[in-house]
Amino acid sequence: MSVRYIGSKARVADAIVDLAGPVGRGRFVDAFCGTGSVAATAANRGWAVAVNDAMPSAVAMTTGALVGYADVPFEKLGGYDVACAYLDALEGQPGFVHSEYSPASEAHAGIARMYFTEENAARLDAMRSQIAEWSADGVLSLNEERLLLADLMQAANRVANISGTYGCFLSSWTSNALRPVEMRARELPNRGTDFTARVGDVFSVETTAEDVVYFDPPYTKRQYAAYYHLLETLTAGDRPEVGGVTGLRPWRDKASEFSYKSRALDALTRLIMGTTARKVLLSYSNEGHVDRERLLAALSEAGRVTMHPIQTIGRYRPNAAASAAGDSVQEYVIEVEPVPARERTNSRRLGQAVYA
Repeated sequence: MSVRYIGSKARVADAIVDLAGPVGRGRFVDAFCGTGSVAATAANRGWAVAVNDAMPSAVAMTTGALVGYADVPFEKLGGYDVACAYLDALEGQPGFVHSEYSPASEAHAGIARMYFTEENAARLDAMRSQIAEWSADGVLSLNEERLLLADLMQAANRVANISGTYGCFLSSWTSNALRPVEMRARELPNRGTDFTARVGDVFSVETTAEDVVYFDPPYTKRQYAAYYHLLETLTAGDRPEVGGVTGLRPWRDKASEFSYKSRALDALTRLIMGTTARKVLLSYSNEGHVDRERLLAALSEAGRVTMHPIQTIGRYRPNAAASAAGDSVQEYVIEVEPVPARERTNSRRLGQAVYA
């Protein structure tokens, strides 16, 4: 089971990568990589891939989705399977996750944060501590560390007492939450992958004239850094000041301007106007802050625009209110073939959008 992620494109990844066209000399650049489903699909097609996200947890999850055995030999630990088995055999070691995200939090916070049982939280702490020790000792490469962190997040997700995101915990234990946490080695492709992965601001992602760049920005008010705060803490392995009922870590520095209705159109326009890629693919949906026709009109300033309906997918349901809001979301991809900035005019649009 992978981490359930708001706006996941796992079910439409093939359709999105189809729009990139034949594999070329450039890269497939996934600039909001999330859990890596689209980047992994592109890599499996033979693309060289570059991924980016503002959240370290997302970059770790995407690295886990991309690496092959040749990228993560784990030579100093005897192999990937051996490393995972060692972590899975560790006894619990109560640490930050146990203190803040299990019922043990009641002793100092006054609220039993029922994200994990005390036993599972202590084992997550032990595994995270061991990964940190290996990293500090130079035993792990960066890709190996990120892969183990991705596996740790999947292990946590399988026993997390949540409805979908980490924005809140449930008041009663689910059957999954009561199971012992397991660190499992995933099946890796028997190859290496040509990829780079970075944590950073999307506006600083560099592209070339041979690249295809894919943008999947947030398009509702949900802030990923808040909804997935616990995954960020597992990735960082730190001890931030947390508070409130849910033990939320500081996240405002990761707030996305794409999630603010008043800023989203300007941010999207600046993002696409600023790229040098030969083709831009932008995921959006009928749930988005920006009206589709306004978005298409704005992007027509950048070049030829084609809108591709992708699929109607089930609405993400983190809670009852979201379930009541509707049953489906229409996903689409806006394809932009940019015209160089020097050829653009400020006086009129370059062309009307085409509906594929």
